[in-house]
Amino acid sequence: MITTDLLIIGGGINGAGIARDAAGRGLSVLLCEKDDLAQHTSSASTKLIHGGLRYLEYYDFRLVRHALRERELLLRAAPHIIWPMRFVLPHHKTLRPQWLIRIGLFLYDHIGGRKQLPSSHRVNLRKHPAGELLKPIFKSGFEYSDCWVQDARLVVLNAMDAEVRGARIRTRTRCTGFRRHATHWLADLREETTGDQYQVKARALVNAAGPWVEQVLHLDSERRSEKRLRLVKGSHIVVPRLFDHPYPYIFQNADGRVLFAIPFERDFTLLGTTDREVMELPVQAQIAEDEISYICRAVDEYLNKPVVPADVVWSYSGVRPLYDDAAISASKVTRDYKLDLDTDGAPILSVFGGKITTYRVLAEQVLDLLAKPLEFHHPDWTADTPLPGGEIENADFNAFLGVCKDTYIWLPDDLLYDYARNYGSRISMLLNGCREMRALGRHFGGPLYEREVAYLMEHEFARTAEDVLWRRSKKGLFVSEEAAERLAEWMAVRNDRAQ
Repeated sequence: MITTDLLIIGGGINGAGIARDAAGRGLSVLLCEKDDLAQHTSSASTKLIHGGLRYLEYYDFRLVRHALRERELLLRAAPHIIWPMRFVLPHHKTLRPQWLIRIGLFLYDHIGGRKQLPSSHRVNLRKHPAGELLKPIFKSGFEYSDCWVQDARLVVLNAMDAEVRGARIRTRTRCTGFRRHATHWLADLREETTGDQYQVKARALVNAAGPWVEQVLHLDSERRSEKRLRLVKGSHIVVPRLFDHPYPYIFQNADGRVLFAIPFERDFTLLGTTDREVMELPVQAQIAEDEISYICRAVDEYLNKPVVPADVVWSYSGVRPLYDDAAISASKVTRDYKLDLDTDGAPILSVFGGKITTYRVLAEQVLDLLAKPLEFHHPDWTADTPLPGGEIENADFNAFLGVCKDTYIWLPDDLLYDYARNYGSRISMLLNGCREMRALGRHFGGPLYEREVAYLMEHEFARTAEDVLWRRSKKGLFVSEEAAERLAEWMAVRNDRAQ
């Protein structure tokens, strides 16, 4: 039996963030995740750290303000996997009026304490680089700031830091049941790969299972909550690069939603997202043909070159566990979160809803709520502490990249940039002892070499080819199916040797 202060169920962004915060406050922590870290919702986002400009229309000022404040903090904490972008919003004359957009952008610039990013302004699309791709009817628009994030890597970095601070991270480990006692929980865990089973005795339980939060509560027949989820599937498509300039677009749609077109992995463009309410939770969410058609039609409203379903090279979908606030449509459901703490016996706290941008402050609030029942008084600490790889002077990635170029002169520029962006200051650990390309070992195709795979397996909880190709990175876009099979075989052998 394992004894711990905190058992966290769920290895998405909220679970990993809570594990990191708790471990840093001196609590003993065990996190279990039935699949891989970030395998579901947390790797299926639009990959933005943002306030959510469209949420202002729903008067969700609290959410936008908190998210914009977090945008500032996270940009400093992980400047290698989070970076600024200047979004272009073409004005559509039949939709929102320009004065309304201008007011919204003014609020967006000022309610979150913006310090690092430039403010918004109007643009003449006949002269702006982003205007070349648009239909001639779009003559003016707006430019504003938000940030990109490698979402699955953000989850992994939180889990890594939690482990460094003493947490036990157990992927492919399912919680099959738990029982409440006056002072503790007894939980049953099963390692899905080996079938091994064991018990955990925890002073408190955190249910951060995302779309499965209600199912986890039902593992104990006595657990109930008045809070409910609405499950909303969001899908994205990836197509060959549509434009060469660095400006992502945000397009307004006639149905009231917005759609993004964002530069992705250098050679591609990311398009999305959809909002489709689902009644049953799928094992693995997948995009539907009509969702692809919807995205293509929405983009074609603006671009002078059509995007068709045949252009899609990859797609992904995730189910968002949104807190049910009784909104009429799925797109209007709040992206804010609710925390449900039950202290009738050993405490259990369940997380309903949330968005990737606000995970850190959510974790702080979880620990603040648990401080009294668990009788600890350690202060907040994550706001000023970089994530692994984020120890970059002044959070200046460009200056850091220049140092890397001087240090690793033998690396091709594209590969050096890839390593610097993914691993930040930990590039020295990745390339320790390497002096030439041959030292990177076997080449699996594209930018993927044996050295990186071994690092991901040793330090970032990667166990399968899918973990490496689609969550720790997006190198699956550059690696053939045959190469992916060879990678899977190589990793299986390495896993066997490690056992």
